[in-house]
Amino acid sequence: MTQSRPGELFSFYTYSTTSATIAQQQQQIMADKGTQEQAKQSTIQYLKAWGENPLPATLLATCITALHFRPAQPLPLTFPPILLASTYANLSGYKIDSAGITAAWSGLYLLLAQRRKQKLVSKFGARGLVRGATLGLCVVNLVGGGLAYTFGDRKKEDREWGRD
Repeated sequence: MTQSRPGELFSFYTYSTTSATIAQQQQQIMADKGTQEQAKQSTIQYLKAWGENPLPATLLATCITALHFRPAQPLPLTFPPILLASTYANLSGYKIDSAGITAAWSGLYLLLAQRRKQKLVSKFGARGLVRGATLGLCVVNLVGGGLAYTFGDRKKEDREWGRD
């Protein structure tokens, strides 16, 4: 058995904790750089992910139905089945095409809904708030779906779903 010196164990512990602290600091610096890079790209990536998601088209179809079902208005009620078909296409693996369909029909509904003018008093009722949320959802769907459709990688999507 060899005897260890009293300070030898302590110096090893100090060295290991110092190197661990340096490694943690380096990881923190790298994480901060990654956060900065992510912050620069996050808005476009967030909108593109929104466009590829099936939920926004379903939410828009629900809001449009809530607004135009009573009293029944035939023209606006043509939008929900198309948006739900877009959701089905998205869930079937056609995310890019679905994003394009959602963006196009959201833009069409936005144009249709902007033609109707509302008085200031009716904007703050339940129906006015739903209408405002629907139009806001249309704008976000238009931008997000347009980005997803424009910058989508069809070859990658085909590989993921085995449609080579």
